[in-house]
Formats: sequence, C-alpha cells, structure tokens
Amino acid sequence: MAQEAMTAEELLVLPDDERSCELVKGELRTTTLGSFEHGRVAATIGYLIGRYVGRNDLRGVLAAKTGFTLARSPDTVRAPDVAFVRRDRIPPADEQHKFAELGPDLVVEVVSPNDRPAEIEEKVREYLEAGVRLIWIAHPGTRTVQEYRPSAERRDCTSSDELDGYDVLPGFKCDVAEFFE
Repeated sequence: MAQEAMTAEELLVLPDDERSCELVKGELRTTTLGSFEHGRVAATIGYLIGRYVGRNDLRGVLAAKTGFTLARSPDTVRAPDVAFVRRDRIPPADEQHKFAELGPDLVVEVVSPNDRPAEIEEKVREYLEAGVRLIWIAHPGTRTVQEYRPSAERRDCTSSDELDGYDVLPGFKCDVAEFFE
C-alpha cells in the first residue's frame, strides 16, 4: 500500500529531532549534518551576502534550515544553505511562522562529499522551476562555483573568477576565492 504524501504543514510540526529533513514531492528525505568545512563555507558566503545586503538595505538573507515550499500537490520543501529574498517578496509578519511559499531570489548550496550529483541537479531543477533567479552551487573540494540562472547556460567558475549578483543583488561582486577563505 502506497504511503500518503506528506504536506509542508505536516513537515513543519514534526518534532525538532525529526525535522532535519526536506520534503520532495511529498516524500520525507533526511538531510545529513554538514562537515566543519561545509559550515565554514556556508557561513562565509552568508556573511559576504549579508554584509552587502545590509549595506544596501535590501533585507532578506536567511540561514540554513529555513524551509521554502517550492511546489504543492505533492509538496516540495527545500532548505538551502543560504538564501536571499528581496524586500518586496518577504512574507507578511503573520505568515512568517511557516515555510515561505516562494522560491528565494538567490539560493546557495554548499556541496558536501556525500552529496550525489543527481541530487544536486534535482535541487537546481526544482529551484529554477520555483522561480529562483540565481543559484550558486559551491564546491569546497575544488574551490569552484556553478552558477545557474533561468535564461542562461550554467557557468562554471574557478577561484580566479568573479561572481556577479546581476539584477538579483545589483552591484554585488565577489571573487569566488572569497567563498572559501
């Protein structure tokens, strides 16, 4: 007998010790804890984006474990390592106690050694389908970043390249190498 698909609302009320999960097409998927390196890189990227956003009064930088409902029926809830949501898209205060029903404007995922390429590709596809406008997939092992945008081919960036915030974070520029310092 097939198990009934879980909803975003059911995921939200799971006990804290069971909530290290994402929901993919109604199926609960356990997420693994990140390594020290993973946490350091995610925090560095969050800091760099947050500093820029703060200086430009853009608001909306969110840390890991923040869930976003990307699709419904069946529900998909993802929690990127770092996310940015434009000020005008931030949910009203009375809706902030649940998962935001939107694709962030920018998503950053930091790849861990146990992440499989097919899983990363699945996340990228889901983010783009949900309207995410800029995705950075950071690979600490190779010190590279893959950049995805809806209207462009994937861009593979090395430590000597510069990332651009385009119209998502206008004026933001950052050397890829800074993500891994």
